[in-house]
Amino acid sequence: MKPTDIHIDDVSFAYEDFRYRTPIKFGGVALDRGTILNVDIAVSTQAGKRARGFGSMPMGNVWSFPSKKLGYEKTLLAMKGLVNFIANIIRACTEEGHPIDLTWALEPEYIKAAESLTEAVGEPIPVLCTLVCASSFDAALHDAFGKLHGLNCYHTYGPNFMSHDLSYYLGDDFRGETLDHYVRKAPQPRMPLYHLIGALDPLEDKDIPARIGDGLPETLPEWIAHDGLTHLKIKLNGDDLAWDVNRVLTVDRVASAAQAQRGVSRWFYSLDFNEKCANVGYLLDFLRQVREGTPAGFERIQYIEQPTARDLKANRQNVMHDASFIRPVVIDESLIDLESLLLAREMGYTGAALKACKGQSQSLLMAAAAQKLGMFLCVQDLTCPGASLIHSAGLAAHVPGVAAIESNARQYVPAANKPWEARFPGIFKVADGTISTALLTGPGLGAV
Repeated sequence: MKPTDIHIDDVSFAYEDFRYRTPIKFGGVALDRGTILNVDIAVSTQAGKRARGFGSMPMGNVWSFPSKKLGYEKTLLAMKGLVNFIANIIRACTEEGHPIDLTWALEPEYIKAAESLTEAVGEPIPVLCTLVCASSFDAALHDAFGKLHGLNCYHTYGPNFMSHDLSYYLGDDFRGETLDHYVRKAPQPRMPLYHLIGALDPLEDKDIPARIGDGLPETLPEWIAHDGLTHLKIKLNGDDLAWDVNRVLTVDRVASAAQAQRGVSRWFYSLDFNEKCANVGYLLDFLRQVREGTPAGFERIQYIEQPTARDLKANRQNVMHDASFIRPVVIDESLIDLESLLLAREMGYTGAALKACKGQSQSLLMAAAAQKLGMFLCVQDLTCPGASLIHSAGLAAHVPGVAAIESNARQYVPAANKPWEARFPGIFKVADGTISTALLTGPGLGAV
């Protein structure tokens, strides 16, 4: 026990619903709406100090709970039911501790709650989905803890505040090591932004049947010129090799012309198959054909996200060694705990995607483990607007080795960003392809 430890006094939550400006397609599904979970948590210390914390995150049911028999509304309803269980579990918590320790103790109860809903829901709720449901609560705990002590939360991950070293969570290889060794106290001041090119997004004027006409860019050259983009994330189908190769070749042709007009000679791509590739052979064929079609474009590929099925144990044959020799291959949907990270590394993955929607606590622990293992790191988006983007950007700016920030809510759901733009212009207004993260130093997570 430390005098800095907190007890949870009260929990409340609410939802916000938004329609997307334009659909986004991933995992074979076109998505045109989103629901955000906002959580408020009151905490106190034994000495009577009190504070409130706020956490916010999109529910992301299409991504975290893909189902062949349950539709969008049913998976969202299942997640809302689980959120009720999680809130009650937290309300009943009598333990005191650091936010990471509280979440570490409560997470198994969240997973049990999800399992108890299987019959009512009609199929099991994935662990990934459970993490997403719990992430706003975890964020609120970190936010409250920092505010209570008058510190940005990234100043609270050392031995002055945490009772355990990293071996408690990550095993004996971390004996004597503390989490603050693996995070920055001060954020990187500016970071490049990865702009999303969805599978449905128009690249050129001829791809637009009718313009939205809301004043925002609508083609790739318009976005590049508007935001000065240098990092482009390309969503691919993973089940149509000719389409995927042609998509990258077309993106590279269009981007090259747009960058030439700006006098820019250096920019980057990341490729996201959303686990739709049948096997690593598909990826290798794809990379070979892209290299043949655009050698310069191939050199711009920085990394590749989860190309094959997320269930690694059931697909042990899908090893990534040959592909990872060409470019870093990053575990994303599969990453739910240390076991999955170690299995992915054994199967040839050389990188890990951190996501605030999996929880601040887990993201920081996985960041430490991945750094120890020498893995490539990136922080990815879940169309995070408002406070959830500030949270995600803060994570990216404080984890060493992360090269860029994803932020696509400005493309698909800008209305959700509006209340935040004036308060954090450096986060919500892109300049020269970067966003300003230097201001992410406020108490807690720094959002409110």
